[in-house]
Amino acid sequence: MGRLRSVDVCSGAGGLALGLERAGFDPVLLLDKKFVACETLRYNRPTWNVLEMDLEVFDPVEHQESYDVDLLSAGLPRVTSSATANRVETGNELRLLEATVLLAHAVRPRALLIENVPGLVDGPEFAEVRDFIRKELEHLGYRFHWFVLNAADFGVPQDRKQGVLVAMKDRFFDAFSQPTPTVSHHITAGEALHVSMSQRGWTGADAWAAQADHVAPTLVGGSDNRGGADLGPTGTKRAWARMGINGGALSDEVPGPNGIQESDTSGSSLKKLTVPQTAILQSFPDDWTFAGGKTKQYRQIGHASPPPVGEALGRAIAAALDA
Repeated sequence: MGRLRSVDVCSGAGGLALGLERAGFDPVLLLDKKFVACETLRYNRPTWNVLEMDLEVFDPVEHQESYDVDLLSAGLPRVTSSATANRVETGNELRLLEATVLLAHAVRPRALLIENVPGLVDGPEFAEVRDFIRKELEHLGYRFHWFVLNAADFGVPQDRKQGVLVAMKDRFFDAFSQPTPTVSHHITAGEALHVSMSQRGWTGADAWAAQADHVAPTLVGGSDNRGGADLGPTGTKRAWARMGINGGALSDEVPGPNGIQESDTSGSSLKKLTVPQTAILQSFPDDWTFAGGKTKQYRQIGHASPPPVGEALGRAIAAALDA
């Protein structure tokens, strides 16, 4: 089977699109409303057709390259529970989810892939959303699977559970199988970051890596409207602390020979991660460059779908389309 064609919306830093590219999908259009995300995509893939636009105002009639594609994919901003239903962001997230499903009416892809929070798969708080999706997809002649994947099962050194929807035209549906784990050993944070922690000669790097003997907690990019670059809520920071990491902020450099990070003025003995180290934890390739300052770079990384998960999903979808 030759290369397949896709449209990717809410593309962010390109983690999902990069994984799908490895699986044989070439995007004819990538869409994101954030300038910095579009700059990241254009820098790393100058040949990609990147459109800076809000999905809710996107009109495929004006971009007819989006028609007749094999896959419509979306790594959407995380929808949140009913506990945060009054937040402005929550309404935006749900509208983007609905807009993606409605876009399938116009694009009519052979397959649809949406990646989001695990609760979207079976959480009672999302029952109304799932019912909307079911009605729309059945009307268009799609059948679909809901399932949860953990990125750690695909070689990502992070406990990152992702809710996934794969919908396919009826003639392809029975050939689709949910991706199975690609690794038998979960890569720990210590294993993933040992080389970078050692690059300035830190004498404690071996001991740190031995202590960080679990996969990393889920990276959380945070809201554009609140706070700076940290590694997540209080519970997540405690998990990081048990690995010898200060989750309250990021550093500009890895530890020096005596363990000092010059940009860290916290007085804590815990080490801070750098932006490139968070990209390692998301399994981005070393040569993938992120636009913007430190906080904007980290938020792109934290919000991304790890490329190995996108690749596994892409291979499973491509196999069904080729069956």
